[in-house]
Amino acid sequence: MVQVGLQLYTVRDAMERDFEGTLRKVAELGYQGVEFAGFYGRTAEQVKAVLRETGLTALGAHTPYTRLREALDEEIAFHKEIGNRHIVFPFLEEADRDRWEEVIEDLRAYGKRCAEKGLVFCYHNHEFELTQNLGEEPVLDAIYSRVPAGLLQVELDSCWVHYAGFDPLAYIAKYSGRLPVLHLKDMVTKDGGAAETVELGKGIVPVKDIADAAIDSGVEWIVVEQDFCAGDSLEAIATSMEWVRQYAKNGGKIDV
Repeated sequence: MVQVGLQLYTVRDAMERDFEGTLRKVAELGYQGVEFAGFYGRTAEQVKAVLRETGLTALGAHTPYTRLREALDEEIAFHKEIGNRHIVFPFLEEADRDRWEEVIEDLRAYGKRCAEKGLVFCYHNHEFELTQNLGEEPVLDAIYSRVPAGLLQVELDSCWVHYAGFDPLAYIAKYSGRLPVLHLKDMVTKDGGAAETVELGKGIVPVKDIADAAIDSGVEWIVVEQDFCAGDSLEAIATSMEWVRQYAKNGGKIDV
């Protein structure tokens, strides 16, 4: 049964105010795992203690390119101590998007180092990897064709695939078996086509179909994420969890 996690970037305001209390609230709402986006000065021992207390699993961590480049061994040691298996490349700054060949070589090197230490390295996409080509294919596909699965797994952000004008269901099928973690996110488009993320079920993304396809593909974790919350972020993740519970009640093969 697929488990449900939360990308903690969603509640970064609450995490900054009260790291431990926010994790307790996330667990109370029924999330089984968390994907970190920073540790707010906590040591690995402190993080491990609150995970043990709450029963939450460290399912992954978004790790900035600068940390991967400058302190990968430190990051690996930290994540092994807290019990996290997935180190995730989260975002590429615009200034680096004209040097994809070098970035891909870096991804290969980081994936090799993670694999040597028993960890899984993943890439998390936005829309630009699909709207920009490398050769004759979208950058996202070029990344995965040039770095073998043993060194780089897929963390598909289904919302950004949709926003880029591609079919998330096709991408889930394409990378089935290489897709341990999927971000489930909803959005609306505002004037001018800008995206605004919203709670699950409140937008235009076919989140039920995406969840169904991800489960059928063998994904291990479905991770709720909302990049920006118009209201209280803890209320937003409670609303999204209610959608997940209704999905499960209606036959979704998800453990909540």
